[in-house]
Amino acid sequence: MACTTILVGKNVSYDGSTLVARNEDSPSKVFTPKKFVVVKKEEQPREYVSKISKVKISLPDNPLKYTAYPNAVYEKEGIWGAFGVNELNISMTATETITSNERVLAADPLVEGGIGEEDIVTITLPYIKSARDGVVRLGKLLEEYGTYEMNGIAFQDENEIWWLETIGGHHFIAKRVPDDAYVVMPNQLGIDDFDLEDAFGEMKNHICSSDLKDFIDNNHLNLNLDDKFNPRLAFGSNSDADHIYNTPRAWIIQKFFNEDVIQSPVSDNIAWSMKPNRKITNEDVKRVLSLHFQGTDYDPYSKHSDPLKKAMFRPIGINRNNVYGLVQIRPYMPDDIKSIEWIAVGSNTFNAQIPQYAMVDTTPDYLSKTSDDVVTSDFYWSNRIIAALADANYSDTANLIERYQLKLQELGNSVINKYDKIYLETKDKKVLEKANEEVANIAKKETDKLLQDVLYVASCNMKNGFARSDA
Repeated sequence: MACTTILVGKNVSYDGSTLVARNEDSPSKVFTPKKFVVVKKEEQPREYVSKISKVKISLPDNPLKYTAYPNAVYEKEGIWGAFGVNELNISMTATETITSNERVLAADPLVEGGIGEEDIVTITLPYIKSARDGVVRLGKLLEEYGTYEMNGIAFQDENEIWWLETIGGHHFIAKRVPDDAYVVMPNQLGIDDFDLEDAFGEMKNHICSSDLKDFIDNNHLNLNLDDKFNPRLAFGSNSDADHIYNTPRAWIIQKFFNEDVIQSPVSDNIAWSMKPNRKITNEDVKRVLSLHFQGTDYDPYSKHSDPLKKAMFRPIGINRNNVYGLVQIRPYMPDDIKSIEWIAVGSNTFNAQIPQYAMVDTTPDYLSKTSDDVVTSDFYWSNRIIAALADANYSDTANLIERYQLKLQELGNSVINKYDKIYLETKDKKVLEKANEEVANIAKKETDKLLQDVLYVASCNMKNGFARSDA
């Protein structure tokens, strides 16, 4: 699945939260409706069967309740849980499809009947008690069942963020994100430095497959000339396709947070982690995961760029964004209101993020009742329609979209501030669902208004328009 992920360590987020966000993007010319749900303990399967690979996995009898953003219609292609938070305030997002190379895949081929993105949230998130625990559980599943694709997965709690990358069919590496850095992950194996001594010792910041050293040595995978180990060189790709599809996305985000860093959109040496020039906000995260190369010659909407450069690189905010999920875990809040999920659906260039408390039993109909039917009664399809209309009328609707995005973020923050105070005074967990419903009602009102305004502009700009009215 084509996606973009950003991970923000707690010491460089604006409020000390860990921040993990990902766009789930569908393949070319595929648009997948998504919905926001709570999976209760009794709803979690005990015998899981994948739609794609048909793998059968027996699951523990003690699952935790968790949120997820699965496909709206499970019966077609499986669950594809995307991201979520369990009742212990542990979060994960799965997965970022990544790359590999012929040497790795020859040494450890992908497993046709293994696990993949469809399955990973469902078989992992309900059973983990920390971010590190998520790495350990998924690592064991990968070693036992294998995977049919290369994936990157983020695990998050209030203290740590871990990034796991699969290596061939059965191997993996995982690295803790530095607290004072952010990480950008396009669809490419990204970790560029790995301490094998730590991974086979204290496992303070690195964890890997139990036989990874032998796997590397036996297959001559280490390409470093010094005594360090660069997994990107050993396990990853270095292709012309990366320079069109992957490296430009990492480049534009690092350009946003580190304007002083001089590098090329086709560089193979863009750092996996970077210390930003300032602290990073939720709004920053949404903005960078919506970028379409604004301010460069590569912006598909630019009126002044060289036509040969426009749309040269794959944007982050793309037509086939399905869902955006940012999980903010706030260490300064009680457990019931510690985790906020910031959600947007459809193309990120034209949508807006809204907050939802994670520790709830139900989710608003506007977010949870999505189906295959194209209707304006849910958040997903309304945003998909707006994007299709606004894209063709970008310059005439950009101000409408910007006002919508700012207003929803402002009102969403206001609701969270209001209900944080109510909860701290009352300790009444029921108010969280009320808060989520209030945010959803605001989102529907503002989204309906935007749709009306964008439809008017698009109607005025129709090719068969004519200035003269009836005489």
